[in-house]
Amino acid sequence: MATEIYRDAWGIPHLRAGSAAELAHAQGRVTARDRAWQLEAERHRAQGTSASFLGESALAWDRFARRARLDDTARRCFADLERRDPETARWVRAYVDGVNAGLAEGAGAAPEFARTGLTPGSWQPWTPLGVWLATHILFAGFPAKLWREQALAHLDADAIGLFATDGPGTSGSNGWLVSGERTVTGQAVIAGDPHRWIEDPGVYQQIHLSCPEFDVVGLAVPGVPGIAHFGHTGSVAWAITNAMADYQDLYRERLRRTGVGVEALGPDGVWHRAARHTETVEVAGEEPVEVEVIETGRGPVVIGGPEGLDGDPADLLGVPVAISLRYPPRVTGDLGFGALLPLLRARRVADVDRAFDRWAEPVNVVQAADTEGGVLHRVAGWVPLRAESNRMRVVPAWEPGHAWHGRHETPRAGLTDGVAVMANQRGPAEPLGVEFAPPHRAGRIAALLSRKERWSAADMPTIHTDTHLASAGPLLDHLRALGGLTPDAAALRDRLLSWDRRMDAGSADAARYAAVRGAVVRHLAAHPAFAALAVPPAYPEVFQPWLALLPRVGFALEHLLRAEDLYGIDRPAAVRAALEDVAGRPPAGVWGDTHRLTPWRPLHPETPYDEPALSGDHDCVLCTSGVPGLTDRAARGPAARYVWDLARRDDSRWVVPLGASGVPGSTHHRDQLPLWLAGDLVPVVTDWTLLKKEADV
Repeated sequence: MATEIYRDAWGIPHLRAGSAAELAHAQGRVTARDRAWQLEAERHRAQGTSASFLGESALAWDRFARRARLDDTARRCFADLERRDPETARWVRAYVDGVNAGLAEGAGAAPEFARTGLTPGSWQPWTPLGVWLATHILFAGFPAKLWREQALAHLDADAIGLFATDGPGTSGSNGWLVSGERTVTGQAVIAGDPHRWIEDPGVYQQIHLSCPEFDVVGLAVPGVPGIAHFGHTGSVAWAITNAMADYQDLYRERLRRTGVGVEALGPDGVWHRAARHTETVEVAGEEPVEVEVIETGRGPVVIGGPEGLDGDPADLLGVPVAISLRYPPRVTGDLGFGALLPLLRARRVADVDRAFDRWAEPVNVVQAADTEGGVLHRVAGWVPLRAESNRMRVVPAWEPGHAWHGRHETPRAGLTDGVAVMANQRGPAEPLGVEFAPPHRAGRIAALLSRKERWSAADMPTIHTDTHLASAGPLLDHLRALGGLTPDAAALRDRLLSWDRRMDAGSADAARYAAVRGAVVRHLAAHPAFAALAVPPAYPEVFQPWLALLPRVGFALEHLLRAEDLYGIDRPAAVRAALEDVAGRPPAGVWGDTHRLTPWRPLHPETPYDEPALSGDHDCVLCTSGVPGLTDRAARGPAARYVWDLARRDDSRWVVPLGASGVPGSTHHRDQLPLWLAGDLVPVVTDWTLLKKEADV
């Protein structure tokens, strides 16, 4: 049969072909047409060549990508895929061929190419693997280990727990499974929303893929074939959340130069030859930059080198700083792409379960249900077995006891009263992680689901958009205990104590609470007890979000206010000072005046958008994250919402923050934004007679 492209009313592509390979080609081609700029930006990001057209602002990432060997790892993983799973390798090649077939047409419609002078390049068979790896290399937040080193050096071991919380440097999600015994149809419903950086174009692509073997709707990652994270085949559906597992290690290396290269001291006490070469990074408008790439027996050196760091030549032991990164795909040659075709072919929960046995990166919690009543709640991914110290901090490469020796069995869990909820909290993945999200989102979702015995797919947006902020409790408790306030401060305190704790865009009280919270964060961060942490070490720029003190205080505020003692800091005095500050200059408007959407773009638009006001906050189910004490603007939030109905797939719903098209000014570039803001969803349409045929290819 001919390969056919259809569109629904929202411009979402629906593809039909005679085989899985032909369908992959069509998926690549239509994605290149719709999102050529995004695809090429992601390809360059994976290669470490972004600065060649974006300029100096992209240089920090390119340095990291080169030093971490992302492109080389993608090549290795694809070569291994060809050996182990030639069918999947051919399928990935078909997708790449489709991308290459559609790039010129897509680039012709995308104004960013002309603005930057970028010419579409050629995708290689391993490029989708590189895109996947570059998207997820920081997902597990390994730079948090650098922060823990600083906290231990300048405070004490208790600081690790005090500052442990889900922060802006990682990504999370809400997800919940309601089994048939708790729904009006007797069939399960799965719903949720992945929390990532809100990007323009979006990080998820709504798509419908149909061939004689399968017919699947779901959220694809542009640049990667198939539907990995969120899909519905008609008889089975699945979704994931970030497990918050720790599966990447940092090693402090002792390096020395020799007449022929670089050597690293191993745990056997012997100096071993390290791989070394130099790469050149082109920078638009600037001179090229040389990057020395070193790889030891542990992994690529991502910080420092034989001479240490610029401006900080030695660590606390007087040894030049060099830190290597060990991450599973570099070690195993497997990114988990072998799971992608089996997921598309899945008919029952058991099929999804077997597919996720082949999952590798990133480590996720999976929820699935089928029309026969089967349910699944498990962790999937590759987590190494190694010493506990590896998980907590940077470990010395020259000492024995820090090697990897196999992988963890992935935990499984059941349902409670017919429901399973995951929101990055401590759950089935607890044995695999160190830092997890506070329990507020998960607890709130579970509490909302307990209010009714039977739920429908149509009920789920009320959960997606809940704005109750449970984490406000500790600060409000401190306010309640204050006495001797000025009249204005007393009035503000009383107003906040009667507030409903909802972070609604139109709420003046939410704005006042956020202003007081931000002032408390700044007062605490400025205390001399934290002075040594206020200036982060001279590590590469890409790691700085994990090392900045103000965000760390902002996201750990609940812990810091509840701790029995906080390094002698007078917290009531800090809260009092913050309250008086805000009372003297209260916010003039409502929460949405400052809490506004701020999508990430590799290139700023020529005509800026008036980005909308947002409800929600970091610990709300409606998780729209600013950085308390720094900015209310939200760059992270629900990158999509979905409701998978197992009773009837066409009663399922989905939405993305902007739209199906990546082309500025097109009809479907931002047409879903009003729905996303209101908590509404777009119907999932799988009846081909209700779709508009665009082309045969």
